[in-house]
Amino acid sequence: MDFGAIYHFLFETYVGIGVLVAISLVVCIAIAAVLELRTRKTYVDRGPNDDDDEWSFFDDGEGAE
Repeated sequence: MDFGAIYHFLFETYVGIGVLVAISLVVCIAIAAVLELRTRKTYVDRGPNDDDDEWSFFDDGEGAE
């Protein structure tokens, strides 16, 4: 497959545009998850959490009993 065919598929068809949107969403979610985990690792000493009943996607499971 040459570059022209790939370009035509990605930018000139509905399926190709859908593929670009899906890839963009997956990349953005992955970047956001990595940055969130790095932020939590950096700021671990911010005191006790008052909202223990609140569910978190990145909950590490400590004190969940």
